[in-house]
Amino acid sequence: MIQGRVIGKIWSSRRVSSLPAGALLEVETESGARLIAFDPLGCNTGEAVLITQGSVAAAFFTGKTAPVDALIIGSIDEDNTSKSKA
Repeated sequence: MIQGRVIGKIWSSRRVSSLPAGALLEVETESGARLIAFDPLGCNTGEAVLITQGSVAAAFFTGKTAPVDALIIGSIDEDNTSKSKA
């Protein structure tokens, strides 16, 4: 799994028909790399997420073949009350 943070949404007015309903999000990983991940959860910009890639991501969609290589599988709960900015 990869940990990252959603930095934006990708808007696409046209998609291949085998791509399920859901959002495409741009995610920055802890290493600074960026990737596009399919989001079935409804995550928002700034949210910390967990991502899986490859055949595990594609296998999530039972009954159809989906062209998904990166899938957001969880939203990481964060306690923002104890963090302060200097």
